[in-house]
Amino acid sequence: MKLYIYTHCPFCIKTRMIFGLKNIAVNLIVLMNNDEITPKKMINKKMVPILMREDNRYMSESLDIIKYVDTLNQTPVIIGKTNPEIHYWLNHVNKYIYHLLIPHIAIAPFIELSTPEARNYFKIKKEKSYGNFESLTKDFPKFINNINDDLQQLAVLISKSDSANSQLSLDDFHLFPLLYLLSLVRQIKYPTQVSHYRDDISKKSKIPLIF
Repeated sequence: MKLYIYTHCPFCIKTRMIFGLKNIAVNLIVLMNNDEITPKKMINKKMVPILMREDNRYMSESLDIIKYVDTLNQTPVIIGKTNPEIHYWLNHVNKYIYHLLIPHIAIAPFIELSTPEARNYFKIKKEKSYGNFESLTKDFPKFINNINDDLQQLAVLISKSDSANSQLSLDDFHLFPLLYLLSLVRQIKYPTQVSHYRDDISKKSKIPLIF
């Protein structure tokens, strides 16, 4: 199987997780961020992740890919229930966190942004959605204070280092990509429970942290 991704993409990180957690081999192919032709040939639109299955059929939508891969080998790993409080926490944090993360992603050493053309493409696209990056930097201290406070609240919700809700659930597939990307911001302070959880999921899913 082949999985077409961007390494910074939270939806792609989710799909990489299921392969690592189930110990299923997959060929990761990183598309350049300004490559519009390749994904459109596969699914008629520019988006990732895209899974090319063993039957050569293409799948998109991260949750569909996760659910499909979890059926392989007859041993599902997603067996836990989700927690409404974690859903609420994620909804709250997602209202502001990408205004902090996107400008950091724009200058980070991600493969899909490794050419001037790809990096400029990313910047133009994202500034249309989030605003001028230079202006956003003025709000970084506020965003960092907010996420540091919110991570304290998350620590209370995490029950085990290898699963937020005692058994692996879809909550883990939503939480880890965010924690993975937050490692781009050096000023963030992680409660012990959160850092242990992030590190454990990173090891088990075979996705090394950025820093």
